[in-house]
Amino acid sequence: MREALEKQKASIVKQQQVVRQQAQTAGVRTAPWASAPVLDADCDPIAEAELAPLVEAAAKKQKLETKLIRAVIEKESGFHACAVSPKGAQGLMQIMPGTAQELGLQDAFDPRQNIDAGSQFLRQLLDKYGDLAKALGAYNAGPAAVDQAGAIPDISETRDYVDSIMKKLEPTRTVPPSSPTPKPIGN
Repeated sequence: MREALEKQKASIVKQQQVVRQQAQTAGVRTAPWASAPVLDADCDPIAEAELAPLVEAAAKKQKLETKLIRAVIEKESGFHACAVSPKGAQGLMQIMPGTAQELGLQDAFDPRQNIDAGSQFLRQLLDKYGDLAKALGAYNAGPAAVDQAGAIPDISETRDYVDSIMKKLEPTRTVPPSSPTPKPIGN
């Protein structure tokens, strides 16, 4: 039964990726999926009593808002400490193995270590870009994608990711357009 469910989830993920690639090739932006697929999450969501002090400590240490860290955790893993993405990101804040190594993260599935490392990475990105939307874009697509685009990459998954988190933080804010609207000359 579990094997059949895993095959079904993998098929859905593959279908979503194909649809996004086709839409991107055609220059069409797709609507976000209901939630990001997490293939391996055989654990209950982390309890609020355990989560709250970990988020508060990381927020204080990295000078971040607790609601930002919570929004990233919710979007990345749905509060499942054992989550593993199809691309290999791990834990609550879905940290890629290479990033984990750079940050000195020993156990990506340990909630405290994962939140500390993910918050540290967010702080580094905020310091680098000086802009929350770009930092979130880099958290999702990688700093190289933001550096290459000079903005939030025009990748539907990344734009939906950034928009979703920005709306949680400040419901009136959304992702800025890919390229600024030209202003009339002489005005």
